[in-house]
Amino acid sequence: MQTKNTLAFVLLALSAGPVLAEASTGAATHSVSGNVGLFSDYRFRGISQTWRQPALQGGFDYAHSSGFYAGIWGSNVSGNSYNNGAGLELDFYGGSKVALSRDLTLDLGVLAYVYPGAKLNSAPGMPTGEKYNNVDVYIGVSAGAFSAKLSVAATDYFGLNSDTAGYAYFNSLPARGGTKGSSYVDLNYRFELAEGLTLDVHLGRLSVRHYSELSYTDVKLGLCKSLGGFNFGAAIVATDADKAYYQVGNAAGQEAKKLGTAGLVLSVQRSF
Repeated sequence: MQTKNTLAFVLLALSAGPVLAEASTGAATHSVSGNVGLFSDYRFRGISQTWRQPALQGGFDYAHSSGFYAGIWGSNVSGNSYNNGAGLELDFYGGSKVALSRDLTLDLGVLAYVYPGAKLNSAPGMPTGEKYNNVDVYIGVSAGAFSAKLSVAATDYFGLNSDTAGYAYFNSLPARGGTKGSSYVDLNYRFELAEGLTLDVHLGRLSVRHYSELSYTDVKLGLCKSLGGFNFGAAIVATDADKAYYQVGNAAGQEAKKLGTAGLVLSVQRSF
């Protein structure tokens, strides 16, 4: 299975990274880095993954001077959105960056989203055998402060298909087939306002194959300030996602929260 192979490779790369770096006698060809952050909400493509509650996130990255990279990243998620699991998202990714010119870089890769133990409920307290796990392949370009990426689902989009359409979202959807090939366009621009202070602008568009009512646009406008080795952030996030589908109730299916409404996300992060 692709996810298991990716996990094994990433763990091998991470464990080997420091040894390889020490073995280098010339310019460093291997590097390992890490990051950790605390967020007031975890927004993925504009949609809250933590029932609009705080999230602790972190990961490790391996990079080679050839452009190859691999990594692992994790965050807590809400059991209301990802039923029956460990309340955890683990992402495993790898790819290669190629310099096309002095200022233009191409990025090709694959990313697996894994939710250990989590399975969709057909009704409150009634788990099915259907998983939320998802695999994307992506292509991106970056030029200076601008970056763009297209991600395409190589699996059904987070478990949505004809078998799960009736209960995967807050309101039932008609069965129209699988969602492989669903796509997300991610556009970003970063402005440096002053030393250590940046303004980030994001525009994204999700297109869900066969289920157009789930497609939406998301935007983000954020400020980031570097201070004392930490990065402090504040961002306004909003979507036009259909609230009839993008809401989640508690364990009993009640007290639903709309997950795509505009909100302020505060964060503090540190890299090492």
